Amino acid sequence: MPVKPRISVGETFRSPFGRGGQGHSVKSFADLMSETDISFVSSNRPSTDRMSSVTYDFMDSGVTPRFSTSSDTSFASIHSGPKFISPSYHQGFSSFSQDSGRTSFTGSTQSLGDMESEMRRLKLELKQTMDLYSTACREALTAKRKATELNRWRIEEERRLEESRLSEEAALSIIEQEKARCREAIEAAEEAKKRAAMEAQRRLNIEKVLKEAEKTKRAKDNLSYHDIRYRRYSIEEIEVATQYFSESKKIGEGGYGPVYNCYLDHTPVAVKVLRPDAAQGRSQFQREVEVLSLIRHPNMVLLLGACPEYGILVYEYMAKGSLEDRLCKRGNTPALSWQIRFRIAAEIATGLLFLHQTKPEPLVHRDLKPGNILLDNNYISKISDVGLARLVPTTSENVTQYHMTSAAGTFCYIDPEYQQTGMLGVKSDVYSLGILLLQVITAKPPMGLTHIVEQAIENETLKEIVDSDVPDWPNEETFRFA
Repeated sequence: MPVKPRISVGETFRSPFGRGGQGHSVKSFADLMSETDISFVSSNRPSTDRMSSVTYDFMDSGVTPRFSTSSDTSFASIHSGPKFISPSYHQGFSSFSQDSGRTSFTGSTQSLGDMESEMRRLKLELKQTMDLYSTACREALTAKRKATELNRWRIEEERRLEESRLSEEAALSIIEQEKARCREAIEAAEEAKKRAAMEAQRRLNIEKVLKEAEKTKRAKDNLSYHDIRYRRYSIEEIEVATQYFSESKKIGEGGYGPVYNCYLDHTPVAVKVLRPDAAQGRSQFQREVEVLSLIRHPNMVLLLGACPEYGILVYEYMAKGSLEDRLCKRGNTPALSWQIRFRIAAEIATGLLFLHQTKPEPLVHRDLKPGNILLDNNYISKISDVGLARLVPTTSENVTQYHMTSAAGTFCYIDPEYQQTGMLGVKSDVYSLGILLLQVITAKPPMGLTHIVEQAIENETLKEIVDSDVPDWPNEETFRFA
């Protein structure tokens, strides 16, 4: 700062503050400080109006503010008593008061700047906190929606499991009823034999006559028993329903002839016509009528009726077609979910077990494949073409086998032992079932499929060969399934 010129005591004006009798009117530094409002510093709230006026006062006076020191404060406190003050001292004290005012204003201005910085920082923190709160709310809503979807999926799965359980219980109940009927029939036959034996002992002279009469009676009873199991249709009824076997009504070609879709008795049905030139077709037709008329199972295609004179069978109509069509997605149909595929596999196994446990003799299907598994509107699977089944006697080792002169069925699904030896048994159907189940999860052709799956299991790449159109295969269940 420039050095001010020194002025002697005689050349200065006398200060009016030094007049006697007027009291000590010079304001101390502490009094001057009390007139300056700095309450906003302690209350953390700036007083804008006062600070503005102070700022303008200092700007008008042209005084440069400076920081206050501890020596200034102590100096003010020492000279605040009621003593005689010389004029030169008053002049120096006035200069000191001005410096104190500047220092106070400088501290107030600095405090105001600090508070504004603090306010900006707090606003920024508040904004960040609100952003975090908004993000947390969105994540909470997303988690709630996911929880709701998972709960809905769990309820749906429980419902499906309950339906499966009820279906299984119903199937087991029907099986038990069929077993009871078979036992009753066996007991009735044994009782009839006993009565015949007793009658033969009493009447030896007419033994042959009684036997012939008994055989005739049994044959008539069997015929009447089978007739009530299915409805007989006339050829005229079938011709009218199929529009005289129009190609527009044709829905497929089976191993023994074409299949037509039509309505009989206001019910959608599938009419299967056996080719008249098939040498074994006629006997096969009789076998299908006799076997299917006795079969009642939720996973077996129901025989509704027949026209014996022309070799025509009338089955219930399965709206979703065959399992092979659905696995290959023919007609741009959507891929079956893994839940439906697993349920279909369980239903097929249940129906096949029913065939193998039929009494008094088991039934062997011989041609189990996806093309012979039909689906209704609810994707309930049923085994068709049971007409290829054979009534097989049971050996002493409780193993069912039957020697066939030529192998029947589709090549890739035939048991290798059956191909070599011609020995047919229930295990032949089990082998076909295994190939079919592998196709259910892979949707691949049957040729060499067992080798492909074995290699995938050994290399732990099973996930790569399952049907890629199903994105959410359960790994553990699929591995156990394979």
